[in-house]
Amino acid sequence: MKYIRWILLAGVVLGFEPIGRMSSGKIGISMMSRVGRYLRRNGPKDIAAAEDGRTPGAKAGAKHDGTRAFRWALALGLSAVMMVGCNSKQGISLQNASYDPTRELYQEVNAVFTNQWQTKTGQAIEIHQSHAGSGKQARSVMDGMDADVVTLALAYDIDVIAQKGLLPTDWQKRLPNNSSPYTSTIIFLVRKGNPKGIRDWDDLIKPGIGVVTPNPKTSGGARWNYLAAWGYALKKNNGDEAKARDFVTALFKNVSALETGARGATTSFTERDVGDVLIAWENEALLCMKETAKGGFEMIVPSISILAEPPVAWVDAVVKRKGTESVAQEYLKFLYTPEGQEIAAKHYFRPRLEAVAQKYAQTFPKLTLFTVDEVFGGWQKAQKTHFAEGGVFDQIQQLNR
Repeated sequence: MKYIRWILLAGVVLGFEPIGRMSSGKIGISMMSRVGRYLRRNGPKDIAAAEDGRTPGAKAGAKHDGTRAFRWALALGLSAVMMVGCNSKQGISLQNASYDPTRELYQEVNAVFTNQWQTKTGQAIEIHQSHAGSGKQARSVMDGMDADVVTLALAYDIDVIAQKGLLPTDWQKRLPNNSSPYTSTIIFLVRKGNPKGIRDWDDLIKPGIGVVTPNPKTSGGARWNYLAAWGYALKKNNGDEAKARDFVTALFKNVSALETGARGATTSFTERDVGDVLIAWENEALLCMKETAKGGFEMIVPSISILAEPPVAWVDAVVKRKGTESVAQEYLKFLYTPEGQEIAAKHYFRPRLEAVAQKYAQTFPKLTLFTVDEVFGGWQKAQKTHFAEGGVFDQIQQLNR
């Protein structure tokens, strides 16, 4: 007990390390060294002797179990120091692994939420963002990315993280609307004046049309694009799967570039002048029209498209280890609040909250939408049929080579 009391005192005198740094092995070793030095200079002689491996009064070099006792006490004392620090008002950090076109959305969400959280709790919070294709992000989390929350393009990408044991398989039940706080859909972006006369899905398979879309193997948005095209052809041809397959095969034959993510596809189309038409998230197209030179692009709304429902979840294995479960949950719940829904709508994501949806009704064009469950039997079935190794998409790509 005497050892632990002195080690606790040393921790107070030396100052607690910030919690975000305590998880580092180097910092833990550094702190142990600092406490050891402090005790040698200021602690009782028997503690210093024990740390040196000697009983009080023993000759130098006469080792005994004091070394082991001291080290156990040092470990226990530092653990207590860290626990005290964890319960203080020190700052914490979250990592949000998101898909490509949400950068601007979460930049504002993070700024508002961190301010609200500090005002409410007195605790500073820093939120770090990571963006890439949704499928790529899911694999990164499974491979060890320390993401407290994932805000991805489609439910299947979070399902595979759950199958890895990092969160429950029923994660969609934890938040409203199957854990999708906002929605979007798939539309077209064309160049000023629409020189190729593109009006609907059928125009994308005409000879000489250059289509830009991300790769369904890495991008969630690309899988929404693919399924939107397939669903259109299926409905047009009275459920004929063979004709739907022929249509999508013809469409991908016209693809000029398969980027790894939605933002990369947008950049290829808008900045590198690749292709004649970009198949895009609605929010990405509206943002592009706002930020690029006036009149440089036009948005084309097809006759029918898919209801895209990007989901969110906290990653239990990470937040429990880091002690961030409460703040991670509140962060995602903020997306459902009126203020969170306003931010989503401002960044061209369709809000779920009816009052906010009505306020921004003029922003979003009206069109007929179908769901993944309705046409494809859910994401698990759609993934297995179309995007798994050797699935329909792979077969189409093989035909088009």
